[in-house]
Amino acid sequence: MPEESILVKLSSPVLADSTTSRLRQEHQVNQRLFQSQTALVQQYLGIQAAAVAEAVTLGLSKIDFTLPDAVTCLPTPDGRVEERAVPAVLAVPSGARHQIVGGRMGRLTRKDLSTALRERLEELERSSDQAISTGVGLLRYAIVIHLVYNMLPSGRSVIYKSVNGDDIPNQPVEQEADLGSAINSSPDTQSLLSHVEKGRGELMVPYVEAARRFYLPQWVAFDDLDNLLLSSVNEAEAHIASMQRYVSILNTAVRVAPYIVADEEYQRKRYGMLGQLVNQGRALAFYQMREIVETISRRATSHDLDRGLSLSLPYFNDRTLRLENYNFDVIPAGRVMFIPAFVVLAVRAQGAKVAQDTRFSQSTRRQLLIELSTLEERFLR
Repeated sequence: MPEESILVKLSSPVLADSTTSRLRQEHQVNQRLFQSQTALVQQYLGIQAAAVAEAVTLGLSKIDFTLPDAVTCLPTPDGRVEERAVPAVLAVPSGARHQIVGGRMGRLTRKDLSTALRERLEELERSSDQAISTGVGLLRYAIVIHLVYNMLPSGRSVIYKSVNGDDIPNQPVEQEADLGSAINSSPDTQSLLSHVEKGRGELMVPYVEAARRFYLPQWVAFDDLDNLLLSSVNEAEAHIASMQRYVSILNTAVRVAPYIVADEEYQRKRYGMLGQLVNQGRALAFYQMREIVETISRRATSHDLDRGLSLSLPYFNDRTLRLENYNFDVIPAGRVMFIPAFVVLAVRAQGAKVAQDTRFSQSTRRQLLIELSTLEERFLR
């Protein structure tokens, strides 16, 4: 699975195998424990989990949650129900049911809410009272399931490939389903409900072919040639922000319960969105870089650059998953006439620095070098 391949890259194979095996087992135990609860308790936990998840993702100052009044405890620590064994129903002490995380104390310690929540849940799970420990474990499971399954839309089945040693696969592989018509395929269309005429139904708007190869076509802003598919760059930036929030929610789920990485739906969503975000983030950086080139050419023609020139070259950082700027001077401030050779010399000097800069990942460094080379070629003409 995609998540396991990432773990393998981050650690030795033996450590990766043991870690994923442990997390998978922990996930399965909590899943069985949740399924052993009555329908009423499951529903109650789902309501509490939704409120907690909303507070964390919205960045509220505090979280209130209440444990169920009774929980079912499985007879074995690993979550297996042995033959003839009867699960025990234990009452949660009333004084421990209501919990508050954050608030004034959170502001004093300056902890973010997800960190404070994780620490409180871990503290309560270590309780000697089995009912409290079990109830908190159930709530933790319900929270991450809500974050992954309910707060994030599911997308298409996609396969990405790595190009030139990319750390994160982000180039969609064309599949047989991609060749079909978007008009007749509901997963590849955007449903817009018409409020003009009641009962008229839905207007189905097909996505362009370039968008249909990605996990969530509605957030694709650029095609494979980095051409803008939307009416403005602001819309493209909003799409990037939506994808970043999607990944952020997945990361929040991992902070709350690390074993969620063993969940197939989590792996599917992270793989699908991570590749799309990196692809579209790079495309936005290249698009903005081309606009910078055009601006320099236009201002040079009107002699607006004869008093100095500094550049902020946008690039997508694969580690932070954000668009950042690489700043450098082309012409120092002063009365120096602009000539294209200054850009070429400055770009070559920066290229040598970037090639040796260990702060960048291999794929981010390559992206920056491609942008610098594009600048050099443009002003060599």
